[in-house]
Amino acid sequence: MKGIIFTEFIELVETAFSIETAEDMLELANPSSGGIYTAVGNYDHQELVTMVGHLSALTGVEASDLVMAFGEHLFNRFTQLYPQMFVGKETVYDFVESVEGVIHVEVRKLYPDAELPTISTSRTDDGALDMTYRSPRQLGDVAHALLSGCIKHYQEDLTIRRHDVVDESGPSVHFRLQPAHSEALAWTT
Repeated sequence: MKGIIFTEFIELVETAFSIETAEDMLELANPSSGGIYTAVGNYDHQELVTMVGHLSALTGVEASDLVMAFGEHLFNRFTQLYPQMFVGKETVYDFVESVEGVIHVEVRKLYPDAELPTISTSRTDDGALDMTYRSPRQLGDVAHALLSGCIKHYQEDLTIRRHDVVDESGPSVHFRLQPAHSEALAWTT
């Protein structure tokens, strides 16, 4: 996993809690990297998972809430760090549909060794957007949080439905984004 994810996480912990909390979290996690991250380095994603667990224990905040806050923060940071990736993407659907074919292509140019998840999307006849996330790191919670951050960024009234799947092609997470005012749409996988 790229170091920018780690540096942003630690920065958020320092801002939302304190520098001391970040130091305590790193000490408890005792990551093999030593807790020293560069934005362009590659690190084991398990270090981040371990840090979230220790931060939850230190703060009393549920790990799922920490991941959601981090994903939303991270999406906001991406809009600031990489504004060119948002040009021409006027809606949540536009952005999400561009992740695999445009944004991941650009990320690979910046970070040729990046190990990115696979994202596939399709629009439904009733106005929803279905997205499937696949990654050997199985960070569906982070994908969910990034989607939430995307919705907040575009200020659209959408809901996210999630369905975790394990099938012959391995684990994946299926998301359905739909207007919040619409009735629950039938969803089969």
